[in-house]
Amino acid sequence: MLLGALALRSPLVATAATPTGTTPHTAKRLLVIGDSLSAEYGLERGTGWVALLGQKLKESEDPAGSMGSVEVINASISGDTTSGGRARLAALLERHKPSHVIVELGGNDALRGLPLAQTEDNLSAMVRMARQAGAKVMLLGMQVPPNYGRSYAETFAGLYAKVARSEHTALVPFFLAGIADDAEPLRWFQADRIHPVQAAHPKILATIWPTLKPWLGASAAPRAK
Repeated sequence: MLLGALALRSPLVATAATPTGTTPHTAKRLLVIGDSLSAEYGLERGTGWVALLGQKLKESEDPAGSMGSVEVINASISGDTTSGGRARLAALLERHKPSHVIVELGGNDALRGLPLAQTEDNLSAMVRMARQAGAKVMLLGMQVPPNYGRSYAETFAGLYAKVARSEHTALVPFFLAGIADDAEPLRWFQADRIHPVQAAHPKILATIWPTLKPWLGASAAPRAK
């Protein structure tokens, strides 16, 4: 199994789907905060799973439906960790005022050998921050290769479910399922064996969509006073 995350930093990639006829009653704003796996590292702009999600939502938009109109804001940065995401989140929430937030972070924590307790605490804090701002939250879980050691790998993978349970939030247990654990995983990765190729991103979206669709269709949490 391969780890889809990068420890090197590169400039911010922020791609947002163009608002598609939003109305005061149906408009929703989805903020994605992640690392290189969501920041289109090594890809042509507009071909990563976040951009594909924006396109899918635009094509399926039904103002009278459960999801209504959705604006997608990609605030992912290659190399980001849960600590970096936690530090950035408050300003992003204030600026964009999202109704929904997806957190795709943690892979770089593992690459850098950061304490698992720290990763868990950061993820929990981010969920609470977003919820207090009135947003629903989804976690995208990551896994690490067996060479990290069985105990570490199992604990790392389990911390996403642990946070999701304790914070009562949506979860995709392993959003690289079907790619990193494919019988021939190298065909889905760039030469660095870390970042998925363009052809893998529709598969990533397909893994996320069954959880994302009903979650996005639900009403946002009430803002804390």
